Amino acid sequence: MTKQPIAYLTGEYPKVSHTFIQREIEALRLNGWTVEACTIRRAAPNDIVGTDQHREARDTFCVLEAAKRPATLIGAHIWALRRDARAWAKAAGLAWRTRPAGLKAALWQVFYFLEAGVLARHLHDRGVCHIHNHFANSSASVAMLTSEMSGIPFSMTMHGPAIFFEPMHWRIDEKIARAAFVSCISHFCRSQAMYFSDPIHWDKLKIVHCGVVPDDYGHGPRTDRKKRIIFVGRLDPVKGVPLLLDAMARVVRDHRDATLTVVGDGPSRHAVEEQSRALGLGDCVSFLGYRASDEITGLLEEADMLVLPSFAEGVPVVLMEAMASRIPVIASRVAGVSELIEDGVSGFTIPAGDLDTLCARLDTLLSDGDLCIRMGNEGRQKVEADFDLSSEAAWIGALFEGALIETLPDSLRP
Repeated sequence: MTKQPIAYLTGEYPKVSHTFIQREIEALRLNGWTVEACTIRRAAPNDIVGTDQHREARDTFCVLEAAKRPATLIGAHIWALRRDARAWAKAAGLAWRTRPAGLKAALWQVFYFLEAGVLARHLHDRGVCHIHNHFANSSASVAMLTSEMSGIPFSMTMHGPAIFFEPMHWRIDEKIARAAFVSCISHFCRSQAMYFSDPIHWDKLKIVHCGVVPDDYGHGPRTDRKKRIIFVGRLDPVKGVPLLLDAMARVVRDHRDATLTVVGDGPSRHAVEEQSRALGLGDCVSFLGYRASDEITGLLEEADMLVLPSFAEGVPVVLMEAMASRIPVIASRVAGVSELIEDGVSGFTIPAGDLDTLCARLDTLLSDGDLCIRMGNEGRQKVEADFDLSSEAAWIGALFEGALIETLPDSLRP
């Protein structure tokens, strides 16, 4: 069947920490899909890095920018009422029924409803036939209400772990019930979605991995080892960087030539830089801030291992990038991480927050270059087999096709 236009929505797009969404959209476009990129709000300027992201930002429809224009906001809801007053009223009722407790939360729900009217008008004008949303929180609320108001079916990708801390606040049970399908990034993610939804909807829960293009990584030989450790991620307490710095302070006693490169930015940057100075780590730790995707690829080429000691995660794409680069990884054994890393084979998984185990695993890799090479090769094979973006984009594209077929009259279905 001819690929009909679809829309991708999320809370902030594009942004450096969500490059996997941009890659997924690009892969779908390469497969012949017309994808209308939409975002609830613009990402902060320092979160948009590189030429590709700036270009994508220019071409992305921002709901809040449009909704802040009174004529656009009022006009969209007048259009929705004239088009189908019953659907508009049902969307208003759905917004009210699924509101979280408290006055402030109810007010936010009003905003989501107003945004839904603006998005519904925009998607109708663009001929969009399906909405797909990444993350199951506020942007998914807007997607669900837009779907109810416009009649355009929606689906969503669930990531976690944060959404599973407040599942009823965000009414993921209702979203799963109303979605055409739900893409879950791991078996763990799907299990949590099953726990918080009615079993009659479990067949909607499909595992679609985030992925990378393996051929973009791992071009250089892995023979020139210099004990270079890299961390890539948002500098936020959940990522466990203070634990990594404590570990570095220990391991450099035996590995004086070991270095750590911290790539990323965020609310904890000042604190972790201060900690590094207090620990006397000096030049063995460098903080680079955010870097564009191609720069990160180059930094992974130069690194000997990647460490991600997070306290909570989904299945981090940066681990896939490192494994595709043929370097071993050390990561906390949380959520779906063990579905990517086989402990002792392609890297090490450690108990979250366990400093002693982190130090021991760092010492093992810093002491054994041959092990690093073997683990790096195993990691590359794992990514090629199970986390190749082209395969995952084809799979989610097939789910879109199935959802679109379901919206056709019986006489037009294949």
